[in-house]
Amino acid sequence: MYQEEPIVIPQRHARPFIGEEMKLTSWSDVQPFYEDLKTRKTNNVADLRQWFLDRSELESYLSENFAWRYIRQTCDTANEELVQALQFFISEIQPKLAVYGNDLDKKAADSPFLSELTDTGFDITIRSMKKAIEIFRDENVPLQTQLQTEEQKYGSIAGAMTVTLDGDEMTLQKAGDRLFTTDRAVREEAWRAISDRRYQDHETLDELLNTLVKLRDEVGRNAGFANYRDYMFAAMGRFDYTPEDCFTFHAAVREAVVPLLENMAQQRKDTLQVDSLRPWDTKVDPQGRPPLKPFASGDELLAKTIRCFTRLDPFLGDCLRIMKAMGHLDLESRKGKAPGGYNYPLDEIGVPFIFMNATSNLRDMVTLLHEGGHAVHSLVTRDLALNSFKHTPSEVAELASMSMELLTMDFWDEFFDNEEDLRRAKVQHLESIIETLPWVATVDKFQHWLYENPAHTDAQRTDAWVRIYEEFTDSVMEWTGLEKYRAYAWQRQLHIYQVPFYYIEYGIAQLGAIGVWKNYRENPAQGLKGYLDALKLGYTAPIGQIYEAARVPFDFSKKHITELMEFVRQELADLNT
Repeated sequence: MYQEEPIVIPQRHARPFIGEEMKLTSWSDVQPFYEDLKTRKTNNVADLRQWFLDRSELESYLSENFAWRYIRQTCDTANEELVQALQFFISEIQPKLAVYGNDLDKKAADSPFLSELTDTGFDITIRSMKKAIEIFRDENVPLQTQLQTEEQKYGSIAGAMTVTLDGDEMTLQKAGDRLFTTDRAVREEAWRAISDRRYQDHETLDELLNTLVKLRDEVGRNAGFANYRDYMFAAMGRFDYTPEDCFTFHAAVREAVVPLLENMAQQRKDTLQVDSLRPWDTKVDPQGRPPLKPFASGDELLAKTIRCFTRLDPFLGDCLRIMKAMGHLDLESRKGKAPGGYNYPLDEIGVPFIFMNATSNLRDMVTLLHEGGHAVHSLVTRDLALNSFKHTPSEVAELASMSMELLTMDFWDEFFDNEEDLRRAKVQHLESIIETLPWVATVDKFQHWLYENPAHTDAQRTDAWVRIYEEFTDSVMEWTGLEKYRAYAWQRQLHIYQVPFYYIEYGIAQLGAIGVWKNYRENPAQGLKGYLDALKLGYTAPIGQIYEAARVPFDFSKKHITELMEFVRQELADLNT
């Protein structure tokens, strides 16, 4: 039995270059350090290595400074002081960082000692640095600032959305819990209220995306690319796959996963014994059992998750216990809080912050398991030498989080007192994987269309969305009378607004996570070791090598996806017998 011992709170990494008392109140506080780096002579490889370390220290400080501004603003979107604090960094600090960052990249690239930096990971950092030089344009600096300002508007718009049901004003997340009730009339009322509230802002959100697409297209063309999609593949450091690989993924999901989705929808319709399956019928238990309630409060959710992690491996439980002791979690949904959930790395302390909007449902439980996987990733890479070594591409970051959802399944009895609820939870989660992959393909293919056709009209965008949506969904769902809601379903996906092209990573990583889980099923010790070995690499190796460390292939083919789906299908079959 694991004996819980007192945890050691990690200390912030030392600041020998910028000093322990560093405070950011204006650009003048940090400019001298950038000037030092810009003008400093590096006479040998040791000098150059120290230059990289000093730059990393400065960038870690600024990254964490921005992180806290972002975290506090998303925790309270209505607080104008917090909004202004974030905007100060975006408008006054980041533009200058972009210019100096490019200057420093070029200085390093021009060093005659660069090829002598053979320490593990430097080749990956240098590769990314050279790509950043290649795509940097001075004229994009103000555009990037404008983009960040516009992107933040989505969180404020969505965070202000509430509905009133039975006289109680609530967030959309809380209202969404009613979609699990066995009373169909209550589900329909909640679904329509949520959809009406979102639709109320559809023109505002259309206009916001129009602004973003126009600005983003200009950024891409300024940098010499045919479109913003091609620019983003370079900017995101997608060295390991291409847009054509994404199209292969889309086609493979359509052929290998959508038929499973079709079967699930038909089974749901038959079991519910309804004349037509409607959007408010997708979350309720088809056998009429009450919704699963794995926890009643944020504190209970955290306590159960810590126990679940600890049973998988005591170190994993300690990761969350450290975060709890440091107050690095904000879990419960409330008015004025931005939507969604995230694990935000804090580069100086190396202990991240988890933000989410929990109410009491299974999806919330899985969200904390997911973000907890990200948190573990942050903690196992906190002592890597450079900041850039810790910031993995999303295909790797999401492998950490999605694998954790599956690796912990053997310990979900922490959340459920009886075997039947535990079985239901596992079935629902595995079915959600089958649902997730087509949705990822839908959102990703839509984003390719948006930026391949940047001059599109609102009507053309709607038509494209519906066409793509229908390609990756089942034919059982009946949308008659609800077409206007389906036409704007993409507006609920914050990634389209705030982190463009960051979505296919979920699909790629989901495939990897199934592979990690399959390994764990076959040999728990080796499977878990492979998972942690991959995480500990951070970004000191190419994506393919990191997946190889986890003992899973980096493969989007129909053959591979079909094999993984067969494994999931068999697991579901075993649970249902």
